[in-house]
Amino acid sequence: GGPVGDCGLTGRKIIVDTYGGMARHGGGAFSGKDPSKVDRSAAYAGRYVAKNVVAAGLAERCEIQISYAIGVAEPTSIAIDTFGTGVIDDGKIEALVREHFNLRPRGIVEMLDLLRPIYQQTAAYGHFGRTEEALTWERTDKANELRDAAGI
Repeated sequence: GGPVGDCGLTGRKIIVDTYGGMARHGGGAFSGKDPSKVDRSAAYAGRYVAKNVVAAGLAERCEIQISYAIGVAEPTSIAIDTFGTGVIDDGKIEALVREHFNLRPRGIVEMLDLLRPIYQQTAAYGHFGRTEEALTWERTDKANELRDAAGI
């Protein structure tokens, strides 16, 4: 136990680094991976999408599932669950997400500007729910665009 037993190696703290036990997690670790790896970048993109869906007023809660296959740029699936809090159908929100967010690996890197040296600050206190401006996945800059597209 103690510091020797939890030294921060890849895969050791994936739940603590994200949402604790609050949300489902696919199992991919972040630390030690560059942003070309969807284990890291797609989790950030999922956070970005969900925050914008909620900020747009499309739902009170939003969880997104994004699946990928090696060698395939487009996500193999995108699923939205608003846990019954959506003001429009979850399928409609999914269509808006597909239309307004580039969730291909390269698109995520560009959309969130992930090639900058920003990751040291995520080594402690988790990757999500932070206020540092450099952590672009916390922005809600697409909320107005989503609200307008949804017609609400």
